[in-house]
Amino acid sequence: MAGMVDGKWVATEPAAEEVKDGSFKRIDSSFRGTIGGADFPAEAGRYHLFVSYNCPWASRTLAVHAIKGLADLISVSAAHIGLGSEGWTYDEGPRGEPGPWPLHRLYAAAVPDYTGKVTVPTLWDRQTGRIVNNESSEIIRIFNAAFDELTGNDLDLYPEDLRPEIDRWNDYIYPRLNNGVYRAGFATRQDAYEEGVGQVFEALDRLDAHLADQRYLAGEWLTEADWRLFVTLIRFDLAYHGAFKCNLRRIEDYRHLPHYLRELYQWPGIADTVRPYEIKAGYYRLASRIPTVPVGPDISFTTSHDRARLPGRGIRRR
Repeated sequence: MAGMVDGKWVATEPAAEEVKDGSFKRIDSSFRGTIGGADFPAEAGRYHLFVSYNCPWASRTLAVHAIKGLADLISVSAAHIGLGSEGWTYDEGPRGEPGPWPLHRLYAAAVPDYTGKVTVPTLWDRQTGRIVNNESSEIIRIFNAAFDELTGNDLDLYPEDLRPEIDRWNDYIYPRLNNGVYRAGFATRQDAYEEGVGQVFEALDRLDAHLADQRYLAGEWLTEADWRLFVTLIRFDLAYHGAFKCNLRRIEDYRHLPHYLRELYQWPGIADTVRPYEIKAGYYRLASRIPTVPVGPDISFTTSHDRARLPGRGIRRR
């Protein structure tokens, strides 16, 4: 397992523990606390977020962290590019420990006999030394509401009346696209890879059609669902198209998705959460280890050409 067993770090190939019979099956996150109760009250300066800029799950939390104006309340550490022999590592530890400092030490300190994955994002309570949460979908909802009284920021990415529509899109996009690119990229069996790729492009085709007459996924309001989609779209042409062999089409080849992607990227504060070099470096360092053969790009060499308009007589005879 590329993670911990009884509090000890054990290194293997990335995602090795999640590939079964050639198919990638993601393991659930382990820490599922929230902020706002007696255990973890909403306080400025108490919490710290560990991320990586090449990880889409971490980037979800960075996007909401920016939108909700949490920079002065919740500090952030960004990992070195890619996964090394000790997993995610940082320039220094949360209490100033000299680097390179691996994140698995935080997990061992929080739960001495911990067995499981060591992932980003990880939201940590510096006062108690406990991990609050390492599930990105829950961290973004914590950020959306838990600190509003401290920041005065009343932007709501999960409004109550839109929750059924937001949840419907989240439930559709996550398995087919957010995690679908990983099902394709980490598959070690050709048919599992091709099944993953098929669902990825089925989802992209549907999304492009939906956005033809809808400004955002849930209609006229920009919500959590859009930002969960954004982090996959922004990585698609940079990394998933090549490194994960999702190469039938690019996002740039669609009619509406590129414009939607640009609008979200240009939202205040979001560009600072996107580091293209780190995205490419992180994924392409993994790519050479995967044995599947790309199904794309989808190119026809039998369609008519325009060369007959030019003078020419073919191959000359002796």
